[in-house]
Amino acid sequence: MQVVQLDLNGDTQAWDDYVRSHGDGSFCHLSGWGRVIAKTFNHKHYYLMAIDKGDVKGVLPLTFIKSMLFGRSMVSTAFAMYGGPLADNPDVLSLLDQKAWELTQKSGAKVLEYRTKSRLHEDWACKDDVYVDFVKELDADNEVNMQAIRRKQRAMIRKGIKFGLEAVIDDNADRLYSMYAESVRNLGTPVFSKRLFVNLMDEFGRDCEVLTVLHEGRPISSVMSFYYNDAVLPYYGGGTFEARQYAANDFMYWSVMERAVTERQCREFVFGRSKLGTGAYNFKKNWGFTAISLQYEYKLADGEVIPDISPNNPKYRMMINTWQRLPLQVANSIGPMVSRYLG
Repeated sequence: MQVVQLDLNGDTQAWDDYVRSHGDGSFCHLSGWGRVIAKTFNHKHYYLMAIDKGDVKGVLPLTFIKSMLFGRSMVSTAFAMYGGPLADNPDVLSLLDQKAWELTQKSGAKVLEYRTKSRLHEDWACKDDVYVDFVKELDADNEVNMQAIRRKQRAMIRKGIKFGLEAVIDDNADRLYSMYAESVRNLGTPVFSKRLFVNLMDEFGRDCEVLTVLHEGRPISSVMSFYYNDAVLPYYGGGTFEARQYAANDFMYWSVMERAVTERQCREFVFGRSKLGTGAYNFKKNWGFTAISLQYEYKLADGEVIPDISPNNPKYRMMINTWQRLPLQVANSIGPMVSRYLG
């Protein structure tokens, strides 16, 4: 068995076939995600593939991020909620781990991070009390899906319907980006470059969809969703100040769910990562979804501790408060220069 590095611009079919067939595979493990991140942020990447007699036995996507502010780290998978190695057995996992740590040390980084759904290494440091995922099975009948949502949340969806909200599919990311940028500025978070959203749509085609909610013809909320196997993943979303008044976000996510069932025959709704105790966490929990703790594992050099670049870190509180007060045009201008290191 040998570990080779995948050329993301070459033949990646075997990699993607393996990811889609593996029980822990995700949209973020696909080679296309790596191409988008490389094209958008220009970080070094190492997509490792374990091969035995011509057959793929495991894969590990890695991105090296070097920042004067946040330090150096090797991440799987960067700018994503999921990652880490996918392997047939412990021997393959060990081989991928060994190569990953060699690359980490060679790069000058002292932290190797795997963003896993479940523990792979009991002897690695682990952050398991910060992020949760929300996943729900979908019925083929959307009335059943509606009734499965908690009563108060159903009332919010119906409130949006009564306001005459309309869900439309956009063929570009213009309206989404405008509202997303405003939303993250209000949270005190630097916005990603618009190139990220354009590149995602170019790379994934019909598996990357933007749904925008209109009120009397005006866009008030929007979300970019990914389709993977039989699941839909609403991933990047935002809204205007009016969105809450008209229950636009509730209506928006219901529209994504409804469309995923009727148009794409999806059987799983992945609501995505949220930090415990945040407004996003409470919003998703109110839909009746079960929170599943994500296990982020870290192999650390001697003397190192788990890095914390979370907005909850008091170290960054002043920076966040300042960012929230920036004029939107200013935040959008300098945000991408900072966010490219928040992988």
